Amino acid sequence: MNADNFKSLFEFHITRNREIWEHCVTTLTLEQFKRKINYSVGSIRNQCVHLLNVDERWFAGLHGDEVPGWYMANRYKDFDVVRKKWDKVETYMRKYLRALDDKKLSSDMDGIKIWQVLYHILNHGTDHRAQILAGLHGLGAPTFAQDYFYYAAGLPIKVHPAEPVSAF
Repeated sequence: MNADNFKSLFEFHITRNREIWEHCVTTLTLEQFKRKINYSVGSIRNQCVHLLNVDERWFAGLHGDEVPGWYMANRYKDFDVVRKKWDKVETYMRKYLRALDDKKLSSDMDGIKIWQVLYHILNHGTDHRAQILAGLHGLGAPTFAQDYFYYAAGLPIKVHPAEPVSAF
Protein backbone atom coordinates (compact mmCIF):
# COMPACT_ATOMS: atom_id res chain seq x y z
CA MET A 1 0.00 0.00 0.00
CA ASN A 2 1.11 3.50 -0.70
CA ALA A 3 -0.23 6.93 0.19
CA ASP A 4 -2.27 7.20 -2.99
CA ASN A 5 -3.98 3.88 -2.18
CA PHE A 6 -4.95 5.17 1.26
CA LYS A 7 -6.18 8.46 -0.19
CA SER A 8 -8.41 6.48 -2.54
CA LEU A 9 -9.72 4.28 0.28
CA PHE A 10 -10.53 7.34 2.37
CA GLU A 11 -12.34 8.90 -0.56
CA PHE A 12 -14.48 5.74 -0.55
CA HIS A 13 -14.98 6.06 3.24
CA ILE A 14 -16.03 9.70 3.02
CA THR A 15 -18.18 9.17 -0.08
CA ARG A 16 -20.08 6.21 1.38
CA ASN A 17 -20.68 8.11 4.64
CA ARG A 18 -22.17 10.99 2.64
CA GLU A 19 -24.25 8.71 0.42
CA ILE A 20 -25.73 6.90 3.42
CA TRP A 21 -26.54 10.27 4.92
CA GLU A 22 -28.03 11.79 1.77
CA HIS A 23 -29.93 8.77 0.43
CA CYS A 24 -30.93 7.01 3.63
CA VAL A 25 -30.54 8.88 6.93
CA THR A 26 -32.27 12.03 5.71
CA THR A 27 -35.39 10.00 4.86
CA LEU A 28 -35.96 9.41 8.58
CA THR A 29 -38.08 11.50 10.85
CA LEU A 30 -36.23 13.10 13.76
CA GLU A 31 -37.90 10.58 16.06
CA GLN A 32 -36.62 7.67 13.96
CA PHE A 33 -33.15 9.24 13.81
CA LYS A 34 -32.98 9.27 17.63
CA ARG A 35 -34.93 6.05 18.27
CA LYS A 36 -33.12 3.60 20.52
CA ILE A 37 -31.73 0.55 18.76
CA ASN A 38 -30.65 -2.28 21.03
CA TYR A 39 -27.28 -2.84 19.37
CA SER A 40 -23.85 -1.23 19.49
CA VAL A 41 -24.05 2.46 20.38
CA GLY A 42 -27.79 2.76 19.81
CA SER A 43 -29.76 5.01 17.49
CA ILE A 44 -28.84 6.03 13.97
CA ARG A 45 -27.92 9.44 15.40
CA ASN A 46 -25.67 7.80 17.99
CA GLN A 47 -24.01 5.68 15.30
CA CYS A 48 -23.33 8.74 13.14
CA VAL A 49 -21.99 10.77 16.08
CA HIS A 50 -19.81 7.86 17.18
CA LEU A 51 -18.37 7.40 13.69
CA LEU A 52 -17.53 11.08 13.22
CA ASN A 53 -16.13 11.31 16.77
CA VAL A 54 -13.82 8.32 16.32
CA ASP A 55 -12.63 9.62 12.94
CA GLU A 56 -11.90 13.01 14.49
CA ARG A 57 -10.09 11.49 17.49
CA TRP A 58 -7.79 9.37 15.32
CA PHE A 59 -7.06 12.19 12.90
CA ALA A 60 -6.33 14.55 15.80
CA GLY A 61 -3.65 12.07 16.87
CA LEU A 62 -2.35 11.85 13.32
CA HIS A 63 -2.21 15.64 13.06
CA GLY A 64 -0.45 15.82 16.44
CA ASP A 65 -3.34 17.86 17.86
CA GLU A 66 -5.09 17.45 21.19
CA VAL A 67 -7.48 14.50 20.97
CA PRO A 68 -11.07 15.59 21.64
CA GLY A 69 -13.12 13.82 24.28
CA TRP A 70 -15.99 11.45 23.66
CA TYR A 71 -19.08 13.18 22.33
CA MET A 72 -22.41 12.80 24.06
CA ALA A 73 -24.76 11.97 21.20
CA ASN A 74 -27.76 13.46 23.02
CA ARG A 75 -26.17 16.91 22.58
CA TYR A 76 -26.71 16.54 18.83
CA LYS A 77 -30.37 17.46 18.74
CA ASP A 78 -31.10 17.37 15.02
CA PHE A 79 -29.84 16.39 11.60
CA ASP A 80 -28.18 19.74 10.84
CA VAL A 81 -26.00 19.71 13.94
CA VAL A 82 -24.70 16.21 13.14
CA ARG A 83 -24.11 17.01 9.45
CA LYS A 84 -22.27 20.28 10.20
CA LYS A 85 -19.93 18.51 12.61
CA TRP A 86 -19.41 15.64 10.15
CA ASP A 87 -18.51 18.17 7.43
CA LYS A 88 -15.87 19.72 9.71
CA VAL A 89 -14.41 16.30 10.48
CA GLU A 90 -14.26 15.47 6.76
CA THR A 91 -12.36 18.69 6.09
CA TYR A 92 -9.95 17.85 8.93
CA MET A 93 -9.39 14.35 7.53
CA ARG A 94 -8.82 15.66 4.00
CA LYS A 95 -6.23 18.14 5.28
CA TYR A 96 -4.17 15.29 6.73
CA LEU A 97 -4.65 13.08 3.69
CA ARG A 98 -3.48 15.82 1.27
CA ALA A 99 -0.10 15.85 3.05
CA LEU A 100 0.15 12.05 3.38
CA ASP A 101 3.11 10.48 1.59
CA ASP A 102 4.65 7.03 1.42
CA LYS A 103 7.34 7.83 3.97
CA LYS A 104 4.80 8.99 6.54
CA LEU A 105 2.87 5.70 6.21
CA SER A 106 5.77 3.76 7.73
CA SER A 107 6.30 6.14 10.65
CA ASP A 108 5.07 5.27 14.15
CA MET A 109 2.14 6.52 16.19
CA ASP A 110 1.85 5.14 19.69
CA GLY A 111 3.75 1.98 18.81
CA ILE A 112 2.02 1.13 15.56
CA LYS A 113 2.58 2.26 12.00
CA ILE A 114 0.54 5.10 10.49
CA TRP A 115 -0.71 2.76 7.75
CA GLN A 116 -2.10 0.48 10.49
CA VAL A 117 -3.90 3.40 12.13
CA LEU A 118 -5.40 4.40 8.79
CA TYR A 119 -6.45 0.83 8.08
CA HIS A 120 -8.10 0.65 11.51
CA ILE A 121 -10.06 3.85 10.84
CA LEU A 122 -11.30 2.46 7.52
CA ASN A 123 -12.26 -0.88 9.08
CA HIS A 124 -14.08 0.86 11.95
CA GLY A 125 -15.99 2.99 9.45
CA THR A 126 -17.08 -0.04 7.43
CA ASP A 127 -18.28 -1.77 10.58
CA HIS A 128 -20.38 1.18 11.72
CA ARG A 129 -21.77 1.89 8.25
CA ALA A 130 -22.98 -1.72 8.23
CA GLN A 131 -24.60 -1.16 11.62
CA ILE A 132 -26.18 2.08 10.38
CA LEU A 133 -27.51 0.34 7.27
CA ALA A 134 -28.97 -2.51 9.35
CA GLY A 135 -30.62 0.04 11.65
CA LEU A 136 -31.97 1.98 8.69
CA HIS A 137 -33.43 -1.22 7.22
CA GLY A 138 -35.04 -1.99 10.56
CA LEU A 139 -36.63 1.45 10.55
CA GLY A 140 -37.98 0.88 7.03
CA ALA A 141 -35.61 3.39 5.42
CA PRO A 142 -33.92 2.93 2.05
CA THR A 143 -30.47 1.30 2.03
CA PHE A 144 -27.80 0.21 -0.44
CA ALA A 145 -24.77 -2.06 -0.57
CA GLN A 146 -21.65 -0.24 0.59
CA ASP A 147 -19.21 -2.62 -1.13
CA TYR A 148 -15.85 -1.15 -2.09
CA PHE A 149 -15.93 -3.07 -5.39
CA TYR A 150 -18.88 -1.04 -6.66
CA TYR A 151 -17.14 2.19 -5.72
CA ALA A 152 -13.80 1.18 -7.29
CA ALA A 153 -15.55 0.03 -10.47
CA GLY A 154 -17.29 3.41 -10.71
CA LEU A 155 -20.73 1.85 -10.45
CA PRO A 156 -23.50 4.02 -9.03
CA ILE A 157 -25.11 2.97 -5.80
CA LYS A 158 -28.40 1.16 -6.18
CA VAL A 159 -30.69 2.43 -3.45
CA HIS A 160 -33.15 -0.18 -2.26
CA PRO A 161 -36.48 1.50 -1.55
CA ALA A 162 -37.77 1.78 1.95
CA GLU A 163 -39.80 -1.19 3.11
CA PRO A 164 -42.41 -1.06 5.83
CA VAL A 165 -41.22 -2.80 8.97
CA SER A 166 -43.59 -3.78 11.73
CA ALA A 167 -41.10 -3.40 14.59
CA PHE A 168 -37.40 -3.11 15.25
